[in-house]
Amino acid sequence: MGFLDKLLGKKAVEPIQIFAPLNGAILERQEIPDPTFSDEVLGPTLCFKPEGDDQTIYAPCDGVISQIFKTAHAVTITSKDKVEILIHVGINTVDLKGKGFEAYVHDDQEVKAGQPLIRFDSKVIADAGLCGYVPFVILNASDYANCQFVTPQLITTKDVVCTLTAKEE
Repeated sequence: MGFLDKLLGKKAVEPIQIFAPLNGAILERQEIPDPTFSDEVLGPTLCFKPEGDDQTIYAPCDGVISQIFKTAHAVTITSKDKVEILIHVGINTVDLKGKGFEAYVHDDQEVKAGQPLIRFDSKVIADAGLCGYVPFVILNASDYANCQFVTPQLITTKDVVCTLTAKEE
């Protein structure tokens, strides 16, 4: 915070950090085989390719479950900082009607960063001929001055993958 900000009583704006919801690789957005996500129709989108044996989606921040879909293939969470995040396990996996998915949370439940949200079976997704990529969308990015994702790389749930900056009041 600069001298002028202190003098005027402005508070420093801390960036909001969102963690990875799983272990895997971040892909180029163009690799997502669904234009809703690749064209960022719902908002800025990051995409993960799950890797390893842990087939669990974890809360990327402290917040509240806005919606867990009946089929448990997707979840929206609103962070304590009011960031609205959609995590969608697989492409067209709603067609599985819940087969291969188990929800660990319910609507309106408070969650902590790192808490398990959904368990998925990548074999069930692959056997159905569906893509197992996991799009991650910031639904209300326009409420923030800046929404910055990390570049494609291997990540774990301990890694920050998105940083948002609040708009100045």
